[in-house]
Order: sequence, then C-alpha cells, then structure tokens
Amino acid sequence: MTDAQETAADSSLRTTGGAPPDDGGTSDTGAPIPLLEPREGIPPVIADAGALDRVVAAFAAGSGPVAVDAERASGYRYGQRAYLVQLRREGAGTALIDPVACPDLSGLGEALSGVEWVLHAATQDLPCLREIGMVPTRLFDTELAGRLAGFPRVGLGAMVENVLGFVLEKGHSAVDWSTRPLPEPWLRYAALDVELLVDLRDALEKELDRQGKLEWALQEFDAIASAPPPEPRKDPWRRTSGMHKVRRRRQLAVVRELWQARDRIARRRDVSPGKVLPDAAIVEAALALPSNVHALAALNGFGHRTGRRQLEQWQAAVDRARALPESELPQQGQQVTGPPPPRAWADKDPAAAARLTAARAAVSALAERLTMPQENLVSPDAVRRLCWEPPRVIDPESVGAALAGFGARPWQVEQVAPVLADALRGKGA
Repeated sequence: MTDAQETAADSSLRTTGGAPPDDGGTSDTGAPIPLLEPREGIPPVIADAGALDRVVAAFAAGSGPVAVDAERASGYRYGQRAYLVQLRREGAGTALIDPVACPDLSGLGEALSGVEWVLHAATQDLPCLREIGMVPTRLFDTELAGRLAGFPRVGLGAMVENVLGFVLEKGHSAVDWSTRPLPEPWLRYAALDVELLVDLRDALEKELDRQGKLEWALQEFDAIASAPPPEPRKDPWRRTSGMHKVRRRRQLAVVRELWQARDRIARRRDVSPGKVLPDAAIVEAALALPSNVHALAALNGFGHRTGRRQLEQWQAAVDRARALPESELPQQGQQVTGPPPPRAWADKDPAAAARLTAARAAVSALAERLTMPQENLVSPDAVRRLCWEPPRVIDPESVGAALAGFGARPWQVEQVAPVLADALRGKGA
C-alpha cells in the first residue's frame, strides 16, 4: 500500500464526515481530502550529531526514492540558506533536520548517493542543499514533470490535490524559518510537504509515460542533476526593483553605492537586505541625488524612523557616487553577449526580426500541440540566438546542431528543429 493509500485509509487524517476514497485521496463525494497530520505524527527535529547519525543509518537502509524538501527564510535573513530539511523514504519514515545545529549533512548526502531524490521545483532547493553537503546524483522534479505533462497549475498543493486528491495546508510557506524553536504547526506543515511527494512522483511518471513524454522528463532531470553551480551574478545591483526609472549614469552610481552599502550591512546583521533599506528608497535617492542628510531625510523610505547615524551612512554612499569621475560611472545597461534585446531587432536587422516572429509562432503552435509551456519545449534564449545568427544552410540537422550548442536536450532538438527549420526558411509553422 502506498503512502497515499495508507494516509487515505486513516480516518484521523481526513475531515469528519468523508467516506474513505476508492484509490487514493478522493472520497466517493469527489471532494479532496485535507491532510491534517503526518501518518506517524510529527517527528522530533534532529539537532545533534547522535540523532543525525541515526537518521543517516535509517535512510541508508530505506528503499526506493527519497522525498527531499528545504525551508528557507527568504525576506527575513540574508542569503538563501536552509533552515529546515525534510526527508521521507520507505522504511525510514520522515525526518526533520535543523541545518543550523547540524550544518554538515554531507554524510547524509553520501548515504543517499545513487538514490533518486524527489523534489518539487528542484532548482530552488538545490543551491541551499549544496551548501550543507547534499547533492543528488539522480532526481525527479515533480513541478517540472507537471509542466511537461501539461498541468495548468504546478505548485505542490495544486499538484497533490489534482493528482492525488489531497489538500495540503500551505499557510506557513512564507514564515521565518530561522525562528527557534520552530512552532509545532510549522513542523506539521513541513512534514506534510514530503508525506506524499513520492506518490506524486509515481503518478506523474505514469502520466508522462502515457503521454510519451517520460524520456523527455528523464533528460530534463539529468540536466538539472548534472548542471554545475551557477556563476555569481554580475552587477547584482542592477536587479534593484524600479531600475527602469533610473536613466542617467550618475544616478546608476547612486544605486550601486547604496545597494553595496546595504548588502554589507545586511550580511553583517544576517537580515534580508530589504529590511535594511527598501529598493524603492534606493531608487528614490538615485533620482533625487540629495546633497545632504536633510534632503535625504525628506525622501520616501528615509523618514522619521531612520536614525541620524543611518542617514549619515546612506548619505555617505550618495556622496561617493556624486564624487566619482565620469570615467568610473557605470554604463547604461549591462554588457551582454549574444543578440540584442528583441525590441531593437526591427531597426538593427529587419530580416532577423521576421525570423524571430516566425520562429516564435512555430514554437507556440508546437507547444500547444504538445500541451506544455513554450519555455519548457525550448529555451527562448536559444531561439533568439538561432534567429539572430542562423546556420548558413538551414535544415533540421543544422538547426538541431545549433540548438544543441545552446544547451537544448536531445528530445528538444528532435521536436523543435524541424519546425524551426521550416520557420527560418519561411515555410510557416
């Protein structure tokens, strides 16, 4: 009996008045069943070496895939570190691990080497898991599987409800997971997040196989598991919300100085940068270029709650930007490799703009036939690069080779290359 079937059979985990479901989470009334408790109850939080050793041994001895999830404190703490790690495996049950108390989980990662890890939206959790020594060699991403299978809503709650017929309580997804001790309702929520993840994986595998897309999904999962850690973002200050309002290079310098000052303070205090100084305040100061603390204090975001010392440190950042020589001011826009933004194509290269329009239409039509999002069928960046500099001889083979060079997986090349070749030759989608 699967986790889903056992959970469904336990009437204590369902709302009162519902009849047992026939094969999983849907009752004979057709209503989804709320999950109220993990089947074995809320496990204790693992927060010492001895308890961690026992968990490692139990999960190493378990069978089948392992469900993995991590909770971060985005919006509260600096960075994206994990503050709780949840796992579930057949024969081992569920474990909740405190990676603050147990910061090195490489032993657990090694014990699960070669085991398939089941994650939802894997690329969100893999960076923080990698920091604590947990790196999968094989994985199954239930969110990506849902996208490839054509589900319109691919959040974990929606997938569990639509596929398995259970309702997950999602009220604690945005709480401060750095809180210690973690409240019991939060731990219940965290344990339930991995309760049915393997069942969801099994159901999605069957659906992908039915649609003839299972091999496609496996190629995508392999690409995620084998991808190197992303390179540090260049000029991260350029991602400040509201940057589109900042036009002049001197103003850009103010954004850069304030962003960097804020980042140093946030890192030192281990708080979210937005709690130190909002993006809107940075942009406001850049547009106004205040010449003194009094002028700065009059701006939105630098009001009466900002102390004199804080105002002086922000004004010092503004002053540094104001004093820079022209040669050291940041340029408008980042230096980019590859084609220019598509909005500029009509002026720079009308023929390329026409190719891009045709290619986008072809990809859109194919994605609709395959019932999946266009961006999962082929990377929009790969399509842009192909249209900006197409092969000298345009046929499915040359287009496929170009797409592969841009990182497309074999299944994507097989599906997309013929329709893109037709589009580039003006034959339509």
